[in-house]
Amino acid sequence: MARIVLLENLRALFYAPFYLAHARGLFAEEGVDVSLEESNSPLDTAARAIAGDVDVCWGGPLRVLKSYDQNPAVGLVCFGEVIGRDPFFLAGRETQEPFTLDCLRRLRMGVVSEVPTPWICLQQDLLDAGIEPGTLDVVSGRGMDENLEAVKSGEIDVFQAFEPYVEQAIGSGCKILVASADRGPTAYTCFYTRRDKLATRREEFRAMTRALARSIGAIYADDGIVTAATLAPFFPDLAPALIAACVDRYRTLRIYNPTGELPKAGFDRLRHSMRSTSFIANGTSFENCVDNSLVSG
Repeated sequence: MARIVLLENLRALFYAPFYLAHARGLFAEEGVDVSLEESNSPLDTAARAIAGDVDVCWGGPLRVLKSYDQNPAVGLVCFGEVIGRDPFFLAGRETQEPFTLDCLRRLRMGVVSEVPTPWICLQQDLLDAGIEPGTLDVVSGRGMDENLEAVKSGEIDVFQAFEPYVEQAIGSGCKILVASADRGPTAYTCFYTRRDKLATRREEFRAMTRALARSIGAIYADDGIVTAATLAPFFPDLAPALIAACVDRYRTLRIYNPTGELPKAGFDRLRHSMRSTSFIANGTSFENCVDNSLVSG
């Protein structure tokens, strides 16, 4: 059985399909022996893929686009989209109904610092709504856990986070103000590898996309508590009921792509957001960056 070294981007609940496929032996059933390695940092994943010391990574096309911006000959390829909608939220104690992004003009907001994609994408949402991000009262440089405590204490009004911080905020009397998944397709998480590895390990990578399609199908078919039982060893500090609530919310928002095909609309949305916020100057084209033939053929 072919052995694949898969590098985890970071430990997060919205990556549930990857953990489920690993824990339930779906990779092995598709004929590949996948060894899961933890990344030291999200900043580390693309570098290790480029260096060739792992076979494939999961993470955001953002990392691939940034790599192309730094070196147009980097030769990374995305395939097998797993998360095709933004898994982040804005949560707080705001009571005005209906809440719109325009309400942020009078609120203090803590934004995500651990990874760049959510704030980049939210800035684009603000620009689309005619709001200049630089005019808002934004707290940056703090972790989601710190911002959760700041919302609880009243130091800030709104914070940006993924699960489980959102469920924990709801448990403290907050509510979801914005689910960024409602924006529509945004290329968020897929597999990526070097082009030379894709050429030599194509069938093994195709098998991995099949395993993830089965994993996503199981998440949509099962109650969250069933999925939570499988995920619990990956998140020993979280109660199974909390994991289940997070999974159920992500299922409802349909953030997981059951086909694995990374759509151009989602890629273009991400690239546009990165360019308009000056995170990249150009990146690269969809045609150069994405190979959908592993799931379509």
